[in-house]
Amino acid sequence: MSSLSRELVFLILQFLDEEKFKETVHKLEQESGFFFNMKHFEDEVHNGNWEEVERYLSGFTKVDDNRYSMKLFFEIRKQKYLEALDKHDLSKAVDVLVKDLKVFSSFNEELFKEITQLLTLENFRDNEQLSKYGDTRSARAVMLVELKKLIEANPLFRDKLQFPNLKNSRLRTLINQSLNWQHQLCKTPKPNPDIKTLFVDHSCGQPNGASTPSQANNPLLGGAVPKPGGFPLAAHAPFQPMPVPVPTPLASWMSNPPAGTHPAVSGGPLLGPPPIPAGFKYPRTPPNPSIDFLSGDSDHVNRRTRPLGISDEASQASLPVNIQPLSFPGIAHSHTFSALDDFPKSVAWTFSQGSTPMSMDFHPAQQTLLLVGTNVGDIGLWEVGSRERLMQRNFKVWDLSKCSMSFQASVAKDAGVSVNRVIWSPDGSLFGVAYSRHIVQIYSYHGKNDVRQHLEVDAHVGAVNDLAFSHPNKQLSVITCGDDKLIKVWDATTGAKQYTFEGHEAPVYSVCPHNKDSIQFIFSTALDGKIKAWLYDNLGSRVDYDAPGRWCTTLAYSSDGKRLFSCGTSKEGESHIVEWNESEGAVKRIYQGFRKRSLGVVQFDTAKNRFLAAGDDFSIKIWDMDNTQLLTCIDTDGGLPASPRIRFSKNGTLLAVSANDNGIKILANTDGFRVLRASENLAFDASRTSEGAKNRDTRDHGDVKPRIAAEDANDKLKNWKLSEINEPSLCRSSKLPEHSKVTKISRLTYTNSGNAILALSSNAIHLLWKWPRSDPNFSGKATTSVSPQLWQPSSGILMTNDMPDVNPEEAVPCFALSKNDSYVMSASGGKISLFNMMTFKTMTTFMPPPPAATSLAFHPQDNNIIAIGMDDSSIQIFNVRVDEVKSKLKGHSKRITGLAFSNTLNVLVSSGADAQLCVWSSVGWEMQKSRFLQLPSRRSPEAPSETRVQFHHDQTHFLVIHETQLAIYETTKLDCIHQWVPPESAAPISHATFSCDSQLVYASLLDGTICIFNAAHLRLRCRISRSAYLPSSVSSSIHPTVIAAHPQEVNQFALGLSDGSVHVIEPHASEAKWGVAPPPENGSTSNAPVTPSVGASSSDQPQR
Repeated sequence: MSSLSRELVFLILQFLDEEKFKETVHKLEQESGFFFNMKHFEDEVHNGNWEEVERYLSGFTKVDDNRYSMKLFFEIRKQKYLEALDKHDLSKAVDVLVKDLKVFSSFNEELFKEITQLLTLENFRDNEQLSKYGDTRSARAVMLVELKKLIEANPLFRDKLQFPNLKNSRLRTLINQSLNWQHQLCKTPKPNPDIKTLFVDHSCGQPNGASTPSQANNPLLGGAVPKPGGFPLAAHAPFQPMPVPVPTPLASWMSNPPAGTHPAVSGGPLLGPPPIPAGFKYPRTPPNPSIDFLSGDSDHVNRRTRPLGISDEASQASLPVNIQPLSFPGIAHSHTFSALDDFPKSVAWTFSQGSTPMSMDFHPAQQTLLLVGTNVGDIGLWEVGSRERLMQRNFKVWDLSKCSMSFQASVAKDAGVSVNRVIWSPDGSLFGVAYSRHIVQIYSYHGKNDVRQHLEVDAHVGAVNDLAFSHPNKQLSVITCGDDKLIKVWDATTGAKQYTFEGHEAPVYSVCPHNKDSIQFIFSTALDGKIKAWLYDNLGSRVDYDAPGRWCTTLAYSSDGKRLFSCGTSKEGESHIVEWNESEGAVKRIYQGFRKRSLGVVQFDTAKNRFLAAGDDFSIKIWDMDNTQLLTCIDTDGGLPASPRIRFSKNGTLLAVSANDNGIKILANTDGFRVLRASENLAFDASRTSEGAKNRDTRDHGDVKPRIAAEDANDKLKNWKLSEINEPSLCRSSKLPEHSKVTKISRLTYTNSGNAILALSSNAIHLLWKWPRSDPNFSGKATTSVSPQLWQPSSGILMTNDMPDVNPEEAVPCFALSKNDSYVMSASGGKISLFNMMTFKTMTTFMPPPPAATSLAFHPQDNNIIAIGMDDSSIQIFNVRVDEVKSKLKGHSKRITGLAFSNTLNVLVSSGADAQLCVWSSVGWEMQKSRFLQLPSRRSPEAPSETRVQFHHDQTHFLVIHETQLAIYETTKLDCIHQWVPPESAAPISHATFSCDSQLVYASLLDGTICIFNAAHLRLRCRISRSAYLPSSVSSSIHPTVIAAHPQEVNQFALGLSDGSVHVIEPHASEAKWGVAPPPENGSTSNAPVTPSVGASSSDQPQR
């Protein structure tokens, strides 16, 4: 809408206000979106007219427009919810929670869960964050102050908070001026004209009266209809709106497949324009809203005249908006929007691949493993932590006789080939390579440099342009696309073709498989700019729309799979990154900051559900997902090509960037540097050395470390010394405040947020220590430098378990903390209790003994499902929501002492006092495998002892803790990979745990010694004597009973002792880590136990 048309609305608003049409005034304010009447808004908030408040706001913004808008609606709906709770109107509170507040769960699931928890409180003011909530009137006044700040800061309200300074009755004045001018133009003007209508121009008519309106100028009489938009004010005519199609939501096209085959289009668009008529094969692309839709005198883009398929925020993408960080106050788990501290922007290492990198991918579990494919068909595997190339393979057809004749002919003519894509499977056990000539090769990965040929498929005629893994029908499949305009799906085990998708009219450039609401589908893009979507049903594409740029486009989801982005470059070099609104079928945001003409096809990637990054203009360009303006550029100290290729590690702490001269740069943030430092220099097996040497590239590799020869390894082994810490000055330790009623710590864990420690004592009392946010500890994370508070709610109650009446000392304490730290499930020989972690109140109790619970574990996908190990050797799968035992598992002969779920293998591993390990399917709950521990001969197999289990970060291996040994097991075969057995002179093991990155194992012994192992081989790297953290005055009978690792700090752990105390321990500030990793033992592959002295001795001899 033009400026004059916009000003006309203000004149009408003034007129309506003067004529006392109050409701109409506010309706026009809302519908036009030109003026936000703060006084009206304040009145409605004070009166609690929440429906009118939201309806009025909806004329100016929507919930998901930006973070300010989200916060506006959140505060209003939260107040509405709290008022219902305050009136004890639970039905209304639940209605508000489900209908109004649930939308925020997709942005902050933990926040929504905490809000839901308020339903369980008799008075929500018992929540520490809401303890200062007053009465309704004062709460509305406090909230209104916050709302006004948000509105003033919101860029969507820019220039809408001030009404123009107009003289009274300005519209009447203009009409009078117009009538005076019309009267002056009369051929026979009368001295005192009698003007009776404004519907037609004034003219002093003949003596018999005024002229009547002509039919030609009266739309009510069927005459010509004026153009939409209002006054035809000469050159300032308003912009004519384009028709906006009704989009087809994602859920609609997925749940309603077409009746027949539709290879081209479906009934409606998912993310773009409507179906293309047959006569218009190449329609004009809708113009860029930031250029074409803003006339010279326009300062507002009318939300009802947005371009086809573009949402409001995208239309305003060109506005210079600098959105400041916001958070949700009043709730502990809040979004924080800091600057670039979390982005991996510092160069950690630069190395040469030997040929130009074309595609890179980090291993999904082992974050420092980088797979690289090059322009000459080579693939390389790098351990970027130890700066070592683990594997190099040159392109070679494994079995040419099985390939098509066309491929054989093309290879005979020209053997040159390039890698178009390398990618790991979701669990990291396979990786695929797509080549520029017909072929896809799938390798299996078995750790270190053990890479084996798995499948070779002659997939497409011409180039295979992209490759992806997916799980349709719970079966791992490989998806490929190519120059032959096809998408194909292959069985990842057998190589059998499962689906072929036809419908593109140009070579298919990329594929992006995904699942939403349990529905599996594939997005694809082609070189004509078309984007299509497919279900695994051979019924054709569900949508057909144009990508910005209409050439090379790739799609990617955010890490949590909730937000879809695309990046594309046109043939003219124009690049675009946009976010799509799947439910509305529209572009939601257009990100600004590309050079006018990119010098190559731009690649992009996403990280941390927060960052977008793209290689352009000899640099890495970075955006916050919620802000269309460029955040910053990183040139990595120079040396980048025009369009560098990039790839984030799965947790977003590392970034690989292709560089000039065949180079690759590894960028890291603080956590990334910590992971790199923790990464071990793994040994190459002697049996694989010759094979690796044959494939090793002899070209220069910069600062890559050469493979260690056997004699060099022996020298390093002789020179290496075990790190001994036997004085308080050699480490940092902190004793936490004690509770007088607690005598022994039985269970210990950090909260998932890392800012608190929870303990369960042998007398059933829970203790919670919280670290405050302060000047020396801005993060509020657990640390030895700041003393925490032994926290209790204002009510002063303790979380105390039900205890058995007979032999309480025989009770086996156990607990499990929910993923969002909101509640803890716990038992101490009696009933199982569910406690609210904010109020310490008991939410419910269930399952009275016998049998008594001895181990607890939450199902990783459903917190309502818990596995409960019992003292009668059974395992019960219990649904808390319906208060029902779903399954009862039997296989052990003594009480259950350990339970652990795998997130990826869909299994439950159990351990018992019978020293037996069992693997159960978490789908059908049947036993898959079982095995007994190999106990030392000096140990009686009948003697009961706790055996505990914990999964490795890769979710395929797990740690077994027994008083006689530590062991690493592979889950599917239940094979013992590594084992450590303390010597006879050493004290038994009391407990052990992985570090947060699974690179270390912390183990406590009954004599107070702490052993720190390199997890890769269970080789001792550091030993801490009790004298380093306990004064000599403490009785020698006091010992560690349990050990816990910090969830984010690799080198921090906590000890629970038999005297009821808890100690937090970290390396000395000058060291930053625990010792030095022992060198590999001359390529040995033996899994036999290696047992150095681990007692109070200070021997410097390395482990053998």
